[in-house]
Amino acid sequence: MSEQVSASTGATVLLVDDNPQNLKVLYETLKDKGYRLLIANDGAKALTLARRDQPEVILLDIMMPELDGYQVCQRLKADPVTADSAVVFLSALDDVEAKVKGFGLGGADYISKPFQAQEVIARVGTHARMIRLERQLQQRNRQLESDQSRILNAISEGIYGLDAAGDIIFANPAAEQIAGSSTEDLVGRNFFKLHFGLDCECTGLSQNGDIPVKATCDLGMPEHRRGIEMQRADGTRFCAEYRSSPKLEGEVLLGAVVVFRDITAELEQERELDAAREMVAQQREQLAHASRLTMVGEMAAGFAHEVNQPLTAITNYARVANRILSGEDIDETLLRDTLAKIEAQSHRASEVIRRIRQFVKKPVTGKEVVSIATLLEDTRQFAEVDMRNNEGGVEIQVEEPAPAVLADPVQVQQVALNLIRNALEATHAAGVSEPVSVTARSTAQGCVRVEVTDHGIGLPAGAEDKLFLPFFTTKPEGMGIGLPMCRSLIQAQGGDIGFERPAQGGARFYFTLPVAAEATTVASGAS
Repeated sequence: MSEQVSASTGATVLLVDDNPQNLKVLYETLKDKGYRLLIANDGAKALTLARRDQPEVILLDIMMPELDGYQVCQRLKADPVTADSAVVFLSALDDVEAKVKGFGLGGADYISKPFQAQEVIARVGTHARMIRLERQLQQRNRQLESDQSRILNAISEGIYGLDAAGDIIFANPAAEQIAGSSTEDLVGRNFFKLHFGLDCECTGLSQNGDIPVKATCDLGMPEHRRGIEMQRADGTRFCAEYRSSPKLEGEVLLGAVVVFRDITAELEQERELDAAREMVAQQREQLAHASRLTMVGEMAAGFAHEVNQPLTAITNYARVANRILSGEDIDETLLRDTLAKIEAQSHRASEVIRRIRQFVKKPVTGKEVVSIATLLEDTRQFAEVDMRNNEGGVEIQVEEPAPAVLADPVQVQQVALNLIRNALEATHAAGVSEPVSVTARSTAQGCVRVEVTDHGIGLPAGAEDKLFLPFFTTKPEGMGIGLPMCRSLIQAQGGDIGFERPAQGGARFYFTLPVAAEATTVASGAS
């Protein structure tokens, strides 16, 4: 007799007894409890049904011919297919030694004969729930392991699981590819010997034994390093970035998880990008220098006039000095006064030439701490030629206290001069005699904002969207490279540049410069 006698969607219970009467009692007791019941009248049949149907609970009689309950239990627990079933022994034996033997073979419980229905129902229900929960948990764990495996296999970074000694106990496919070895060969090898051999002087390793990942395995300290040189299984080397995290069980340090990747190509790309940036910076400086030369060329006539005035005065004062010296009675006081005027006029001419040379020379690469008030005043003096040509003026107002800025003074002066010249031309074209307004103030964003406001007719609607694009201009004879150059120079300083329409009309251009972190407040001294 070995057949399925009841079908249900609940747990499966296998009833095993060589006594038909006992089987009938057990069946009658459990038939309406929602279980799927199987029966077997000997040990061999019980093993077959258990392997086929994998019941949650097996009610197993001990005293049976051929295979007794102990032997059947031993075989069930030895078979991985049936090992998790809960074996509940059925026996009239009530001595402690029999129970201990059963538990020693893997039995989960005992029910004494004659059976008590409520006891059978309670014990079967408890064990059925426990086994079903265990199986569900095992299934969930298998699913999680499968998901984890798929995730680890899909990750492009190499992943190692290390024990506390640094031996590799897990490696994903990416680790195989990077290390140049199969998982079978990697597992069991020592991570430190494989990737940082004793004869390997790896970049980033200090002489005191600061070996990557070692602190994680020994002390449980997370690590992150970039640019470390590692070696592959074949001895070739590569630059890597890695992160390591401790693997803990409670307070016990079991090892580390290491995520690493080959960044050789990435570092090469970074070097190429740095070289490209350097080339762009050099080209920008060359273009800015050419732009300054062009600007000076445009103002050459004015400069010639500005230098010619003190030279003419020097000539005249020299003639006066000669006449004094030719006289019978030399007026020393007048002579000294005349010579002092010659000296003053020569300084005036020298200052004009100094400003021109300072403006057109190629600046030393790098930024410096600059007083914004001094810089704007120097720019105003440089714009004197344009002020005369456009019959206008420049009024500077610097909010006090004025923090110093970190910038290239020549490039910033070039931007300010370009904006001031444009403002003077726009104001003159509108027939207005009011001076161009130049203001500077601090902002909440840690910058100094410089504004240049003219009194012209303003710009056409929509022009602000194109102002800083190359070759866009609102001047009949303009080339459209001044403002794009200004934007490039200001962005190189870490600032911003833009345009606004004042409520009173005209146009306002502004730019910002970062405040020098170590700068002290500088008195404006602006006129």
